[in-house]
Amino acid sequence: MQKTTIAIYPSILSGDFGALAAEAKRIEAAGADAIHIDIMDGHFVPNLTLGPRAVLAIRKATSLFLDVHIMIYNPYDFVEAFVSAGADRITFHFEATEDVDDTLQFIRRCGKQAGLAFRPETSFSMIPKYLEKCDLILLMTVSPGFGGQNFMPEVVEKIRLTREYCDRHGIGQGGIIKKGMTLAPFDIQVDGGINRETAPICVQAGANILVSGSYLFHQPDLKRAIEGLRQ
Repeated sequence: MQKTTIAIYPSILSGDFGALAAEAKRIEAAGADAIHIDIMDGHFVPNLTLGPRAVLAIRKATSLFLDVHIMIYNPYDFVEAFVSAGADRITFHFEATEDVDDTLQFIRRCGKQAGLAFRPETSFSMIPKYLEKCDLILLMTVSPGFGGQNFMPEVVEKIRLTREYCDRHGIGQGGIIKKGMTLAPFDIQVDGGINRETAPICVQAGANILVSGSYLFHQPDLKRAIEGLRQ
């Protein structure tokens, strides 16, 4: 397995909604690895944010990887809209549907990466059966719905258990690591309250993709803030 590198995904939820294209260009110029886009329906979470047309506007403004996190019920019904809008990966919530397997398969059939997100209160025991069926596990380190919340340290153990399970069972990017194969480590993403203090805690536990919104966008120098988290 290759050495793990840390990727930084600024969450445009904390950017200027009146200038999404400009914010996307700013994120790209600052050296981010991708743009994280939060989609909320006002039902699964108590907030409304962006939709497919906003994703399309961001797609037109940047060549960066678009990491679309949909916090909506019945995610299967919205996959095609976000695929058409230009999403590179669609991550939906385990708790938002009874059709987890079908939704993961559908996203992949559309030629996109499929991610599966878990609320802080959801047990680790729900995670292992999906590790070979998706491209990423997102472990929320706050309750989904709003930016600017405080990091929930109780999720750190879930990060550690997920990474240990992947290592113990030889699960890397693309599936099980067989003899003679070299695969990158499986992607474990964290989102919520990520800053200079909490990022190292998550990385030490096994996370390799850090989503950060309020912290990054409140810094005077976005590029420097991104590099600070990455290091």
